Amino acid sequence: MYERLAARFGPAGWWPGETPFEICLGAILTQNTSWANAEKALEVLRAQGRLSFPRLRSLPVSRLARLIRSSGTFKVKARRIAAFLSFLGSEFGGSVEAMRDAEAGELRGKLLAVHGIGRETADSIALYAAGRPLFVVDAYTRRVFARLGFLQGDEAYDDVQHMFMKRLPKDAALFNDYHAQIVRLAKDVCRPRPRCGECPLEDLCPQRGVPAQGAPHGAHRGSTI
Repeated sequence: MYERLAARFGPAGWWPGETPFEICLGAILTQNTSWANAEKALEVLRAQGRLSFPRLRSLPVSRLARLIRSSGTFKVKARRIAAFLSFLGSEFGGSVEAMRDAEAGELRGKLLAVHGIGRETADSIALYAAGRPLFVVDAYTRRVFARLGFLQGDEAYDDVQHMFMKRLPKDAALFNDYHAQIVRLAKDVCRPRPRCGECPLEDLCPQRGVPAQGAPHGAHRGSTI
């Protein structure tokens, strides 16, 4: 499946962000909002010269909240960013790059202990910023793989993640691009009203849960992730 997606769409180059530190901030800012809104907040921080650990940590939480207003629930996210900065300072000397030496499961556990960081955010930081091999699961993943017949849709996050990680080589670059390919497929093709005729996985897909307008004419022939 990954090879078909990569052949169709090409390398995805995800996650957006100029530095590992910026990727961490983006993972928090995009919680419960679109990436466009998170990106606006990052642009404001960049314009203020605040996209570094020391410059951001010295900022009062109330001031940070005003700067990231475009990301939505900005007061909550300001507190979460402050908690992450405190964690980064105490555990890794303020260096995201230092997280790359941590074992993946250990790093994930530490991130999950930070206020406001859940599984998807923790795995996004671990994978995209620290390069640790943890597969990221999101709503797009659930939609695509429920339609493909691998999920019912209500599985626990860790169970969905395990489904991928037990079937794929433990390779951060692969996990990175595979998730990005799923995002692209879900946004452009496997939409709420899907364009099944444009899908490179159509002949593998039973199209479970696809609305009648989605032209459910593909036949499931079995596959491996």
